[in-house]
Amino acid sequence: MDTRRNVKPAPPALAHLPDNLIVFDGICVLCSGFARFVARHDRTAGFRFVDAHSDIGQALYRHHGLDPQKMETNIVICRGRAYTQMASFTAAMKSLGWPWKALTVLDLLPRRLADWTYDRIAQNRYRLGRRTCPLPSAALKERLLD
Repeated sequence: MDTRRNVKPAPPALAHLPDNLIVFDGICVLCSGFARFVARHDRTAGFRFVDAHSDIGQALYRHHGLDPQKMETNIVICRGRAYTQMASFTAAMKSLGWPWKALTVLDLLPRRLADWTYDRIAQNRYRLGRRTCPLPSAALKERLLD
């Protein structure tokens, strides 16, 4: 699977969404922790967030050719491109600036190894953390769509 996709023209229901968007599994402690982290460190408040369980989240998974029932990757849409798997993490970190931008060193890993590692974490995410998450932080809540 190509982890860096060009964004296809959005169907009318998705056309109004902002360009810098993170779709995450809101009941996964790792995924929602990632969203809270980005919201806290995003100095320009450029990202908006969508829970993958929402109607918009499900539509975005389908739009990008992903199974909305599995939710095995965050989707980071940034500057007109959709990123999945490890590329979604590094795209978000790059947008946060320093020191978080340094984590883009993960882009130097062979893509197959990086995505394999991401997939192992994603497939075990409910075992690695609680299945219910704390309420969204104020920084995340004010930027959450849907």
